[in-house]
Amino acid sequence: MLVNENAYHREHDENTKFDRLKEYGELIAAIVSGILILIGWAIQTNQGTAAAALFISAFLIGGYAKAKEGIEETLDEKKLNVELLMVFAAIGSGIIGYWIEGAILIFIFALSGALETFTLNKSQRELSALMELQPEEASLLKDGNEIRVHVSSLEIGDLIAVKPGERIPTDGEIASGTTSIDQAAITGESIPVEKKAEDTVFAGTVNINGSITVKVTKNSDQTLFQKIIKLVQSAQSEKSPSQQFIEKFEGTYVKGVLIAVALMMVLPHFLLGWSFNESFYRAMVLMVVASPCALVASITPATLSAISNGARNGLLFKGGVHLEKLSKLKVIAFDKTGTLTKGEPVVTDVKISKNADEAEVFKAVLSIEKQSNHPLAKAIVSYIEKKYPSLHPEMLDVQEQSGFGVTAKWKNEMWSVGKPVAENEEENEMAAFGLERAHEGKTIVYVKNDSGIAAVLSLQDVLRKDAVQAIDELKKAGIHTVMLTGDNESTAQSVASAARVDQFISECLPDDKVAEVKKLGKKYGHTAMIGDGINDAPALAAASVGIAMGEGTDVALETADVVLMKNDLTKLKKAIEVSRKMDKIVKQNIIFSMSVIALLICSNFLQVLDLPLGVIGHEGSTILVILNGLRLLR
Repeated sequence: MLVNENAYHREHDENTKFDRLKEYGELIAAIVSGILILIGWAIQTNQGTAAAALFISAFLIGGYAKAKEGIEETLDEKKLNVELLMVFAAIGSGIIGYWIEGAILIFIFALSGALETFTLNKSQRELSALMELQPEEASLLKDGNEIRVHVSSLEIGDLIAVKPGERIPTDGEIASGTTSIDQAAITGESIPVEKKAEDTVFAGTVNINGSITVKVTKNSDQTLFQKIIKLVQSAQSEKSPSQQFIEKFEGTYVKGVLIAVALMMVLPHFLLGWSFNESFYRAMVLMVVASPCALVASITPATLSAISNGARNGLLFKGGVHLEKLSKLKVIAFDKTGTLTKGEPVVTDVKISKNADEAEVFKAVLSIEKQSNHPLAKAIVSYIEKKYPSLHPEMLDVQEQSGFGVTAKWKNEMWSVGKPVAENEEENEMAAFGLERAHEGKTIVYVKNDSGIAAVLSLQDVLRKDAVQAIDELKKAGIHTVMLTGDNESTAQSVASAARVDQFISECLPDDKVAEVKKLGKKYGHTAMIGDGINDAPALAAASVGIAMGEGTDVALETADVVLMKNDLTKLKKAIEVSRKMDKIVKQNIIFSMSVIALLICSNFLQVLDLPLGVIGHEGSTILVILNGLRLLR
């Protein structure tokens, strides 16, 4: 048995190495190709034969993946593509003796393709990591016993047991028990939600402090968590209008160039009296000057410069296409928790009863809450320790009642921290204070002893310091701002008002956020979604541009197109400024490079352009557009 197990591990390790080699192989080949080109360029003056061999090697190593991709795509879709044109142009330049031209062309295309493949594979790995958050096993209650079973074997109506600290394995309703559920993975709510019998719970959420029995209401492959994964996959596969246009233009461009080259080989010989050698020579020159090296250089250096500029300013752009879309933004949708807000509750208001001693109340609360792991308890402890650093908690026998709070005996009195029980006028006055804060969207905690309500504390997930400034700057730039949140309307109203967003939409589940993002897209055009949680991933993928907070979940970071590395919302304006400047420079480069290509093609047809001049014009225009793109580094 041990031998078989070891064999399995060896096979698994070998498969892992093979997958890694396959993933990085394209990138390694592109880099090796580039190194060979540099060496060949350095020695071509003295060792021409060796240099030619190096350039041919660069062709084969760097061009293999793109040539294979182009041939397979042509066979599958029955249409030509730019990959094949690159290969043909490189071969054409080699035929007339300009190997370095073709090798550089191959290298540029191979490198871009390798990076694209690497990014795609990394994103797929992160999606697999997301899927692992839903437990694979559940404790099925059958005939009074708990049986560990795979979640796929659960049926609607089954009862499962979920203990404190465990993730809920499937969607269902609580059959018995009360608890607090951390639903941040699904709804984005920063504060755990109290759950009791008949309340709905979701797969992937965390049961915090109470043992519960859950009645299964959905099969494991139909849970809301699985729906999130499917939404991300679906949104990522959707093609933008500009992408569809480029794909249509690609086939037309390739056909046009190849037809022109073929005609150039034949027609001038018969119609204009050119020799066959001259016609072939001009056709090869056409293949070289019509190759889109300058067009590639129009975009790539500008993009890399913009990405470098962003990196210096705490912005991670995952590609030029996303930068381009940023320049066209008309609306930005913000997640609330962890994006506009800090994502953790803090004490905002405190009222102490006139009949209670403040220091004693805080010491009792500190002693009780210090023994709880509940996020609200941690926030209260943090507040008291900052306000009264000299207070030290005592060890108490604390009893926790899920949904109602915690109780303990302190100085011969029973103290409770949780929900209110109004009995007299003083308590009604204190309860009224709490009710007023609750209407502001805050979470209320009451401290009660034998004499009545001793204190009322309100907690709230507060705004980031830079949120209001960022919103104001976006408004000045003519961008509509919207907040999407899973919280209730009163909480959403409070945060939206403080942040000064133009619009807010509350009680959004992940699929609701996707729907709202798509509605905003139809109304305003290009949209951006910014978030940090798993529940934001589908909306990030559905938006024209997905933006993630740097401290967000791995799934959000991988799904997003732009990442705010330092969680600084004011960098949004910088990102848009960089994108608009890049868009302007790219347009300048494209117009210039296309004009030069047109000029070179016409000069070649008129027989006033020899290959050396064609190379100078071709490479000169490439250098100029590169230098123009590098202006974005400033």
